[in-house]
Amino acid sequence: MEGGGKGSGVVPEAVMEAVKRTTHNMSEFKSQFVEFLSLCDPDVLADLPPLQRAKSLHLLANATTTLFTLRLRCNGIHPDDHAVKSEIERLSLYQDKLERFIDLSKAPVRPSTTLNYQAATRFIEHSLPDLTRDQRQSMRDISKGEGPKMKYLERSVHKKRKCQSSEKQSVRAATQEFLEKAARELLGDNRSGIKGPLQPNTSYEHDQSSATVGDQETPDFEDYEAEFYTWICKEY
Repeated sequence: MEGGGKGSGVVPEAVMEAVKRTTHNMSEFKSQFVEFLSLCDPDVLADLPPLQRAKSLHLLANATTTLFTLRLRCNGIHPDDHAVKSEIERLSLYQDKLERFIDLSKAPVRPSTTLNYQAATRFIEHSLPDLTRDQRQSMRDISKGEGPKMKYLERSVHKKRKCQSSEKQSVRAATQEFLEKAARELLGDNRSGIKGPLQPNTSYEHDQSSATVGDQETPDFEDYEAEFYTWICKEY
């Protein structure tokens, strides 16, 4: 019996090439699977995090089931006609659960709040019946995620989140500057090297002159505190 193609044997050349590829893949799998089995020691698995341990056990079960299914096919038995079918379905169910837990592990600890522009645009469109044709078309483009308005809103939200940290730093710097200015005006310039409000007095006349300026008392610290709170309320 002559085969088709270049080969003249009983087995076609395409089948022989497929057998060679399968043999090569099996040899690679054998070397890697033996290395993987060395890592499946119970003591090693106990040191892994729960998610990594679940992934390792699922990979081991999936590889074992795949090898057994391949053995059935080589013996002319379809996996759907064997009891291994229920095991394959069970592994598929566990794989879905494992992927869901992996996605949850990658999610942020506190999910950020986002605005659904498409839903908001559709709500506005149905709430305003007197829109023109161009306005309705513009609203529909926004609800589909198209148009310059949608991109502008996304850039605005991104810019607002980016500037929040710089605004907090500017408020902290302004507060520190205000308190330092109030301390200088209340306590005066401290050139003696002593920190704090207790400073050596040079003369009694200097204390008397600094107590009153033009028949007006020196402002108290409570005045600066009230001014500071007024400034904070005005800014925010």
